Amino acid sequence: MTVDAVLWDMDGTLLDSEKLWDIPLYEFAEKLGGTLSLETRHAMVGSNVATTMALLFTEVGITPGDGDIEDGAAWIQRRTEEVFRAGLPWRPGAREALRAVRDAGVPMALVTSTERQLTEVALDTIGRDLFDVTVCGDEVDGLNKPLPEPYLKAARLLGVDPTRCVAVEDSPTGTTAAVAAGCTVLVVPCDLPVPEGERRVFRDSLVGVDHRTLAALLAR
Repeated sequence: MTVDAVLWDMDGTLLDSEKLWDIPLYEFAEKLGGTLSLETRHAMVGSNVATTMALLFTEVGITPGDGDIEDGAAWIQRRTEEVFRAGLPWRPGAREALRAVRDAGVPMALVTSTERQLTEVALDTIGRDLFDVTVCGDEVDGLNKPLPEPYLKAARLLGVDPTRCVAVEDSPTGTTAAVAAGCTVLVVPCDLPVPEGERRVFRDSLVGVDHRTLAALLAR
């Protein structure tokens, strides 16, 4: 059994970056005069910019005026870029798993809800050479995770059948998207638990994962 491609999520899967996102999100809520609750912060995990901004303004009880969402999103992006450039920590085993799959010649895509500008910063740490394609949150016409389009687009760009792909995810939102696209999903939860379900195989970390590990998931 072989796998036609491996499709990797980024935040919380390859990089332990959800905790870094906490910094600008909590700061922006305070800037608006409110406090970001843990429940609302959890609802943002794996989501896109539009969803995150809507949750933020609702949380603090403000109806945004013209340009408020765009200005807020720009502020968060600038602040997040500062945090990212200060250093991005890897999730356990992620760096070695990426290299093992790449060295085996398996096509790979990065499929992230993070927008292109910040993804490019993260790729300075991860390595652009590891991926044949990258699909970012601002490149799917608003059809972001948990919808399947990010994973379907990655499969189209690679010229592979998504049902012959393994996606690697950490969040309920991303897992839902990958399953809906037809992928088998290796789930390595980070900040949130992911419910059991079809085509989901769970591990505690990416330590020891290689192309054989992932190909075996398709045989289940």
